[in-house]
Amino acid sequence: MRFVIVGYGRVGARTARVLREEGHDVVVVETNDLKVERAREAGVEVVHGDGSDESVLVEAGIDDADAVGGLTGEPNVNYAACIIGHRYGCRTVMRISEDFRKEKYERYADDVDEIVYPERLGAAGAKTALLGGDFNAIGDLTERLEVTVMTVSEGAPIVGERVSSLDRDDARVYAHGRSRREMTIPLPGTTIEVGDRLALIVEQAALDDVRAAWLGEA
Repeated sequence: MRFVIVGYGRVGARTARVLREEGHDVVVVETNDLKVERAREAGVEVVHGDGSDESVLVEAGIDDADAVGGLTGEPNVNYAACIIGHRYGCRTVMRISEDFRKEKYERYADDVDEIVYPERLGAAGAKTALLGGDFNAIGDLTERLEVTVMTVSEGAPIVGERVSSLDRDDARVYAHGRSRREMTIPLPGTTIEVGDRLALIVEQAALDDVRAAWLGEA
């Protein structure tokens, strides 16, 4: 698959590295000279320019990309990149900070495919470590682990179950949200409903098994 990543900061660089290690084609778009040089030194294909500019994204190959990630620290840039990506038929993922007002979150959520909160992922990892768990925070994920989001459909085996009952040795829920609502670190007694979204860290080899057990998907 081919991905365009806008932003080569902490989140963008790690995302690009993981995707490349898994054999995907990655192009980074970055305005900062030092970050551009850092990307090139890492062997990453990079376009020096503004990720909210359509011509720059076209130069990065957005017309052939499967997905676009707006992963800078600037929400307006991320949002613009995602809107452009949507016009080119790409899956769109937008980074925002967790202190966004509900109205702003809902506006973004309606226009992009997925919203990510790096700060919340780090908090979830820290909480897990403090509780004695063996999952590292997002920045330390190895290539055998994957971060993914599942939507609970009608008839899924886990409907009516508590979030706390879902954790397995090879999969752990770190965030939960009702339908399009903001995802948060769930309380142990939170009950799963149809339409809920579950964000989890899972061993890649176990992903199909987890989908089958939780969602009833073969």
